[in-house]
Amino acid sequence: MPERHVLPQLRAALSACHGCTLYRGATHAVFGEGSADARVMLVGEVPGDAEDLAGRPFVGPAGRLLDEALAAARIARDEVYVTNAVKHFKFVRRGKRRLHERPSRYEIAACRPWLGAELDAVHPDILVLLGATAAQALLGPSARVTRSRGQPLATGLARYTFTTVHPASVLRAPDDETRQLAKDGFFHDLAVVGEYLRRL
Repeated sequence: MPERHVLPQLRAALSACHGCTLYRGATHAVFGEGSADARVMLVGEVPGDAEDLAGRPFVGPAGRLLDEALAAARIARDEVYVTNAVKHFKFVRRGKRRLHERPSRYEIAACRPWLGAELDAVHPDILVLLGATAAQALLGPSARVTRSRGQPLATGLARYTFTTVHPASVLRAPDDETRQLAKDGFFHDLAVVGEYLRRL
């Protein structure tokens, strides 16, 4: 971990991280993306298959849904910083497919210094935690997204902190009706974030 928390140096150093065993199966360490001056920082769970192959966060199906929700909320994607709580893809093989697995507490804790350094480097006005893993990584193991989603929280991490579901969970909904309800809720939560951003 570099002493100075500056994004280019952190990105370069992450490629050599062996803080947990996830690096062994991953193609890339996936660092965050966006400007150090971003007013909004979004934190997801762990890179997916597309992100691992590209070496960039939120470029797969969940990223496309996030882009759609940001556009609906009038938040420009190039004005936010996006990252994940865990930087290497965790997966299980099913034939030729690599299916996402939720990171363990140990893996989340191993990556916490990187996430803390990104927060320090970006120092966002608004922090959005996408899903339980991101919320628990920064707010503690008792954090529950459903309890506080769409409401600003006083956490000391940013002027406003929000929790909401991860866009991948919307895509995994079991049927069209449930998926639409989940999508509507996710879009509503980011619309609230957009309203707070425009008040700054």
